[in-house]
Amino acid sequence: MIQALGLTSKPRKELPPAVDDVSFEAPAGRITMLLGVPGAGKTTALRLMLELQPGRGITYFRGRPLHSIGHPSREVGVLLGDVPGHPARTVRGHVRMLCAAAGVPVRRGDEVLEAVGLVSLREERLGTLSRGMDRRLGLACALLGDPHTLVLDEPVRGLSAGENRWLHGMLRAYADQGGTVLSTTADPKEAARTADRVVTLDQGRLVADQPAVDFSRTRLRPRVAVRTPHATRLSALLTKEARTERRSVEVAEDGGNRISVYGSTCAEVGETAFRNGIVVHQLADEVGDMGPGAGAFRTEGPTAPDQGTPSTAMPSTAPSPTAATPDAGQPDGPQDSRPADRPPADHPPADGRAGDEDRVPEADSSIGLPPPVSVRPVPRPLHPLRYEIRRATGVWTGFLVGAAALVVSALTAVLLARIGHTPQPRLLAAWPRELPLPPAAIGAGLLGALAFGDEFRHPALAADRGGAPRRLGLLTVKLLVASAAALVLAVLTIGCDAELLHLVYGRELIEIPADWLPLGASWLGLVIGCAWVGVLAAGVFRSTAAGLATVVAVPLLVGPLVRKLTEGPPVRAAAGAPLRMREVTPLRGSFEGERYLEGALRMMVQPVGGAVALSLVVLLCAYLLTSLRNRAR
Repeated sequence: MIQALGLTSKPRKELPPAVDDVSFEAPAGRITMLLGVPGAGKTTALRLMLELQPGRGITYFRGRPLHSIGHPSREVGVLLGDVPGHPARTVRGHVRMLCAAAGVPVRRGDEVLEAVGLVSLREERLGTLSRGMDRRLGLACALLGDPHTLVLDEPVRGLSAGENRWLHGMLRAYADQGGTVLSTTADPKEAARTADRVVTLDQGRLVADQPAVDFSRTRLRPRVAVRTPHATRLSALLTKEARTERRSVEVAEDGGNRISVYGSTCAEVGETAFRNGIVVHQLADEVGDMGPGAGAFRTEGPTAPDQGTPSTAMPSTAPSPTAATPDAGQPDGPQDSRPADRPPADHPPADGRAGDEDRVPEADSSIGLPPPVSVRPVPRPLHPLRYEIRRATGVWTGFLVGAAALVVSALTAVLLARIGHTPQPRLLAAWPRELPLPPAAIGAGLLGALAFGDEFRHPALAADRGGAPRRLGLLTVKLLVASAAALVLAVLTIGCDAELLHLVYGRELIEIPADWLPLGASWLGLVIGCAWVGVLAAGVFRSTAAGLATVVAVPLLVGPLVRKLTEGPPVRAAAGAPLRMREVTPLRGSFEGERYLEGALRMMVQPVGGAVALSLVVLLCAYLLTSLRNRAR
């Protein structure tokens, strides 16, 4: 079950908080609805419960807050808004990527797609899905970890009647198997039809927490719909008779020739019209949407939630809850919809389903849920390497960035060779003296920035971890994958540039330099360092553009600072470091690693290399500080 205690959001400047001291429970095996008009605080309450938004209060999922659950996606399935994911990713690729994030087998993705009826659309792109298919995919993603609890924010908004019935049938089947369902809606009729318990919010405050049967009786008020060309006259007559007989009857003019009568019956209204010679075109019993003034769910006092007090926006002639119920004074009037006839939530029918005719038919709700998943507990809830590989290769963005970097590098190398006055190492790297970084290093930095920036722009991980979780295991894997991509890009850049120079100008421009080893180490270190800067900067600033801007700013802003620090004798003294290393080494003989050490030192003492190293240290410290701050929150 879910226990929400004292949920309160941060005040918004001079405005009151969107959610103010909201507490309620959602029992297991039941569907609980958060009801409220748009802006009542439903979504904010869910985000506070899932620890996605700062505020006060705490929420227990089966007795534990979310941050203390080792595998959140296996305890809580979440659907907030549209399905988060890159629009160019396929349905199957997206689900399999989330399987790696949840630590479940890949076959689980096929099972949930089959359960929600998306097997035939598994190769479709997320950006091409309709609203109904998007809702199905969102439910599939929420069910991936076989959670005990589902938290959904207005899941049926914008769906057709058929998709609406299907989704409610799935949620009912899930609750019948013992799961906890918490959903939000702005439609009182939907809450009365599908929920077992309705929690009403108004302006961020809890105003009602009652079983659905009581909600239907006290707030979803029966009414008599009348159409007549003499609507104003009939309304005045009904009001006059109610005052004479001291009955609680409310008449609301709905515009034109239609009126709604609360607290009366078809027989009484028809007799009044007949006695006064008024022609009636329609006379029918309906279930209203809480009557006039229903936009404000406000009650008279803090003890009123279970009393069903009418809204303060209603006229003083509004009927009392007792007079408004079909079983209190009007037993003869038939009802088109009878949510009040449903058994209370505490005493459900034997088959676990509701008894009113607005329920989803058995044929619609019998869609099988995916089978339970058996997952061996592990210290960490992610398979980060599998997840990151699927994330990086699931769309063409990374491949296009790499191809663009290779093309620009090759064209730049040919142009530099034609102009002349460019040393051969810089020529092969396509690195003009006028540019702070070569195209390959900028491309590697962009690939690294996409590793985190793409997560924030098109979040894919479960909502209970936020847009991109700050886990060191995932960071390590992102750095490894970015390093591999940068290494491949660096090697391909040298090869493509050399081949194109050979085809255009001949072999004289592609001779292997004598100090190729330190030059190669410096080149690889520069490209990989830019990729790491992109990863860390995008994680700190939560943006791909900020990550790429940081990569470009390193040689422009940090480089001059490093150049001032490294000018003078310390640079010349650093050249003898390998010799001094051999002198202090206990083992005599040739020191085979001195060439590698010399290459690394050369790169470090260069302004760009030192700027990259210094930036990496600063960004890593900033990333760790933000991780600790988020964990403390």
